[in-house]
Order: sequence, then structure tokens, then C-alpha cells
Amino acid sequence: MKERIERYAELIVEKGANIQKGQPVMISAPIERADFARILAEKAYKRGASEVIMNWADDELTLLKYENAPMEVFEEYPKWAVDKSKYYFEKDGAVISIHAEDPELLKDVDPKKIAAWNKAAGLATKENRKYTMNDLNSWCVVSAPTKAWAKKVFPELSEAQAVEELWTSILDSARVGEDPIKNWNEHVADMDSHADFLNEKQFRYLHYKNSKGTDLKVELPKNHIWLSAGSKNAKGVEFIANIPTEEVFTMPKKDGAEGVLYSTKPLNYGGNLIDGMRFVFENGKVVEYSAEIGEQYLKDMFGVDENGKHLGEVALVPFDSPISNSNILYYNTLFDENASCHFAFGKAYPTCIEGGTKMNEDELKEAGVNDALIHEDFMVGSEDLSIKGETWDGELFTVFEKGNWA
Repeated sequence: MKERIERYAELIVEKGANIQKGQPVMISAPIERADFARILAEKAYKRGASEVIMNWADDELTLLKYENAPMEVFEEYPKWAVDKSKYYFEKDGAVISIHAEDPELLKDVDPKKIAAWNKAAGLATKENRKYTMNDLNSWCVVSAPTKAWAKKVFPELSEAQAVEELWTSILDSARVGEDPIKNWNEHVADMDSHADFLNEKQFRYLHYKNSKGTDLKVELPKNHIWLSAGSKNAKGVEFIANIPTEEVFTMPKKDGAEGVLYSTKPLNYGGNLIDGMRFVFENGKVVEYSAEIGEQYLKDMFGVDENGKHLGEVALVPFDSPISNSNILYYNTLFDENASCHFAFGKAYPTCIEGGTKMNEDELKEAGVNDALIHEDFMVGSEDLSIKGETWDGELFTVFEKGNWA
């Protein structure tokens, strides 16, 4: 296990963020996983990083703050935090984020505080998000097990066994074998082949159907670009934004979704679970929604920004992906979204349309690109999902059949 974790850290530093000599590195990590964060820092320095800046998260302190701090604390995001990030982004800083929060950390917290903080943070960090959303800087989201998260995923095991089992599944999902770099080169090439097919067809519409009740037609903007695992930053340096990743993704046209859409996995939104979601779209916007669990949190999410009711990402993931075949529900979007076709509400990646990273806000809007303070992925894939693509000439192709690439 120790050797695999070492190889995992090397994969993240060398292939994920692809740290360059003289580059600062910002690492966000749960304090419970300081051991793994230090391994990443050591690998980054050996790779030539000029400085490693650690941003710690502590679930227990976060919960204490929500339980005890007054509302006004959650209505203002600290400017020093924004300035700190911007300072390192402008120095070409790379970002490594260890996403590993307790899925139910805030289940008993006043939802108004959560909503206020999400909105304040979204507004304050909007300008800084261009560095990652536009791939100006290299960034990589990964994970490592924490006790509360591991027990949620494997409730039948002891705490120590659950953490061990979650480590194993994370490393398996990340393709950490004897030669992870070789594994990822092959995986990226395979995903690129699907992206190449979709880019060649330039579908105007994708039509989703399954037995759960989904019947949704999604319009794609002209000159959209399908992307897969690999990305390039503003200096042309290749990196992988998510480890693991199984998705080939692009952007939908902001006003182009019509029909009904059902979720197939829970969404972990800011330390709370939302499940059993149903959405009705008209002219690209959610006009009706419900959830069997956590509907209030769904309402709060949409309350952050009206444009959050429009889609910002469409991602294709085969039902027979390794993460899906593990039959593990992770309650963590990084993993669950790579076990299932998914969409994202909110902001679209400007990288997903030709010339998008050079467009101003008005030009992006004219091209049908959604802009919002949120970007929240939710899962819609199933073993019987059918997706048909329609070209601008009206020609139909089966893209997904029985949940997998056709």
C-alpha cells in the first residue's frame, strides 16, 4: 500500500498537475490527510517546484464554525483569501486539490448559513476561477480517504478497515499499478478517440432516454469542442484535471435543453446529500424540480445564481467504467461522476468552444455559453441509457446504447 501511495503521488505531480521547474504549487488538503499532503509536497519539490503553499481544511473546525458563528460571518468571503490565490495564480501556480470531505458533515446545520456562504464565495472567487476554468494554469483534483468518508462508503467495516478499503479503491480507480504513467498514456489515447469522433460529427442535438423517465433533448452550440482527460495550460503544458477521470465532455447551449431529466446517484452538495432528483427543462432552464432527499439544499443551490438553473456541461461516461463496475457509491462527485454520464448546472468551461478562452463575457453569451457562480455535477447515467446524436443535416447516430459507447 505504501509503495502504491508513493506512485499515486508521483502520478499526480508528474502527470496530473505536471509541475514544472520553478513553479509554485498550491495544495488544498484535509488536515486529517496531512501525511499524504506532505508526500505530494516532497514530490513537488523534487520535481523542481519553487514553493509549496498548503491550504488546510478541517471538517471539525468547519462544523464548529457553522454551529457557532453568526450569520454575518457567512455573508462575506475574506478578501485576503482571494488575493492570496490570485497572487500565486499570476505566478503561474499549479493547483492540486485533495477532495475528501465528510458527505454528511453539515446535515444538521442551518441551510441559510450554507446558502449564504456558497453565494459569498461564488461572488468573491468568480474572477479567480478563470485561471482554472480557462485552463490558464494547470490544476488537478484528486482524493484520499478520511475516516468519516470511509465509514459512509463502507459502514459495515471498522474505521481502520474502511480507510484501508477506500485507499485500495481510490488507487484502483486511479489506475495505480506498476507503471501508472504508462497506464494513463494508454487511457488518455482511448478517451481521445471518442472525443475525436464526437468533434468530427459536430452534433447539433443529443437525445437522452432511459426507463427511469429521462427524455431530454440537449442542443449543442456551433463550434463546440469535446474534451477528454488531457488538457493544456496557457503555456502549452499538458496536465490532467481529474484523477480519476472517465469522461468525455463539452458544453450544451445555454437555452437548448428541453424535456425531463432524472438523477441516478446522490449529489454531495457542500456537506449535504441530495438524491432522487427530477428536473423539467424549457428553453434550457429548469422550470420545475424536486428531490426525494435534500430538496431544500437543491433550492439553495439554485438560489446562488439564476443561471445555475441552466446546464453548463454535458459529459459522457460508459456505464461499464471501472468505477461503475466496482459497485461502490462514493458520495463524492470526483468518483461518482466518473461512474455515470452526467451534466453540470451552472458555469460552462470556455475551453469547450472554439476560441472560447479569448472571448469576453458578451461574446461568450452570444455563443450560447452559460456563465454562473456555481458549477455542480450531477449523475444521470444508467445501464439502459440511450443517447442519439443528430447532426446539423438531420442525420441520426446512436452514440450510447445500453449505457455504453455504441
